[in-house]
Amino acid sequence: MCIALPGLAISTDQGQLTGQGLDGIYRAGRRVLSRCQVRVAGREPLAVQARMTGADCVRFVGTLRTSPQAGPDPDVVVERTRHADGTERITVRSAAVRPLRLPVEVALATDLADLGAIACGNTGPELPASVHDSGLRWSSARGNSTVTADPPPTDALASAGLLRWELELPPGGSAGIELRVRTDGAGPVRAAGRAATSPLAPARAAGDDPRVEALLRTSVGDLQALLLRDHAHPSDTHLAAGAPWRCGLAPAEALAAARMALPLGTRLAAGTLRTLARAQLPGQGLQSGMIPGPRRDAGPYLPPGCTGTEATLLYPAVLAEARRWGLPESETDELLPAAERCLTWLRTTVGDGTYLPDPQPGGPVRCETQAHAHRAALLGADLLDACGRPGGGELRDWAGAQRTAFRADFWIDDLGGGRPTAALAPDGRPVPYLGAAAVHLLDTGLLGEGEQAPGLLDKVQTEQLARLLGGPAMDSGWGLRGLSTKEAGHNPFGHRSGAVRVPETAIAVAGLAAADYEKEASALLRGVLAAAEAFGHRLPDMYAGEPRTEGSAPLPHPAACRPAATAAAAGVLLLTTLAGIRPDAPAGTVTLRPMRSAPLGEIVLRGLRVAGAPFSVRVSRLGLAMVEEAAEGLQLRA
Repeated sequence: MCIALPGLAISTDQGQLTGQGLDGIYRAGRRVLSRCQVRVAGREPLAVQARMTGADCVRFVGTLRTSPQAGPDPDVVVERTRHADGTERITVRSAAVRPLRLPVEVALATDLADLGAIACGNTGPELPASVHDSGLRWSSARGNSTVTADPPPTDALASAGLLRWELELPPGGSAGIELRVRTDGAGPVRAAGRAATSPLAPARAAGDDPRVEALLRTSVGDLQALLLRDHAHPSDTHLAAGAPWRCGLAPAEALAAARMALPLGTRLAAGTLRTLARAQLPGQGLQSGMIPGPRRDAGPYLPPGCTGTEATLLYPAVLAEARRWGLPESETDELLPAAERCLTWLRTTVGDGTYLPDPQPGGPVRCETQAHAHRAALLGADLLDACGRPGGGELRDWAGAQRTAFRADFWIDDLGGGRPTAALAPDGRPVPYLGAAAVHLLDTGLLGEGEQAPGLLDKVQTEQLARLLGGPAMDSGWGLRGLSTKEAGHNPFGHRSGAVRVPETAIAVAGLAAADYEKEASALLRGVLAAAEAFGHRLPDMYAGEPRTEGSAPLPHPAACRPAATAAAAGVLLLTTLAGIRPDAPAGTVTLRPMRSAPLGEIVLRGLRVAGAPFSVRVSRLGLAMVEEAAEGLQLRA
């Protein structure tokens, strides 16, 4: 899959677009080309390699033998370089000792189907083609699509959907054909992530472990490829949730990914916050100030959760942390009213209670939601105080009361040392299962002077949670399972009931490292890094939670997005956690709390952004961090 939204191209590693399954080139969720099959000298080239050369480009190489009597060695190489914008270059190279005359045929077709219909198997027949300009054209009530070729084909057969060339190749010679797919006669649409004004810094990594360079490069490239513009406000960009299934805005995932990507600069966070501020519910009702979002499956023990609640609670936290990373004061002031409305919604919804309830009447009180609400209150209070706005004290008082009650109400004592409960049922009974959602209890948020906000758990409870997350029931060896193997209903392919979820794994690594549980953090980090290598360093959002054994590989999940915004951003969070970067741009300081165990040896991170300027840091094999590049005047805080 190569992607540069709104463009997307999907095929098998054979390179041929067969029209089967998801094969095709897509523009804004519509398949504009479903079939593109190349034959040279009447045969399909033998595929020998498929390799991503970037998030938006893939290169396929095949070979042919034009003289079988000469032995087993191929003498013709066919290279196809396909881009997500619908451009494909076909290059035929000869190694024969005699001149070759090679007929080349490209069979083309499309159904102009929507991606959703394709996923459900409701595509309809291929459309009839007509000869158009130097290629073919297809039309329907859904729109039209055109393929043009350079050089123009020798023959174009609309009835067969076929373009033909006769290539004359001298010994050692080559020839090329370029195909361009367009819709409605339009030219190429410039992907948001390929603009010169991309909001993401081109960060780089190096070190003892060669995988860190590939992971950061691929993660940044995937984030660029998933960028979308707000059509009404084209200067604002945000991330699509993932490809191929979720190529649109999902508020909670967009905010979570923008937050994890803050080391690449604050512009993505600012664009996401502005976009979602415009979606915030107006008025004076109970939902006033909320950011809408779809419901999300929560596994076998709980009803679906509300991602709108998560997005509303993430909003002030992302703004507060973006300010610490260097979001300009003018942009902070612009976005502050929307954050205040989120915080007002929080206090109004809680009312005189202790916990933030589920939006559905009679729903559970979720542990994960309380962690989000507690972080929003503390970081929101910090933001309000810094901007001279009222309400910070009230938020802190509520967070303190919530913290005291939570440590008793949401903790189950048992012979194993206890564990947090996933939720409280409407009648107050605990819902006692252990899943990856518990990692949000470790994600407390960044305050000023490099300090982490206090968490909902006390020190003893945090230590026990760290032990549980690092145990074999949760740590698969490839990352953190969504549900412990000791729980009934565990399914290694269940996307909330046992599959490894990369974003939660990264949050666990960061939270465990911040709480000084580096043994558990290191094991999870090494596991997900090994999985990333198996996936070509392009992490999906989830994969099967099967245990890692000698010589095994992680099993892909058939419904996973790859690339996915939160998984790509998780790669950034995993590597920057090694350096423990905690900026306070308004105070002109940055604190480094590197992992002292240096689990990947020496690592160098270059081209990050702190306080609006390039920032580079080196962590030695002894776990000592040194700033190599920083904004003028930025001070290292001990």
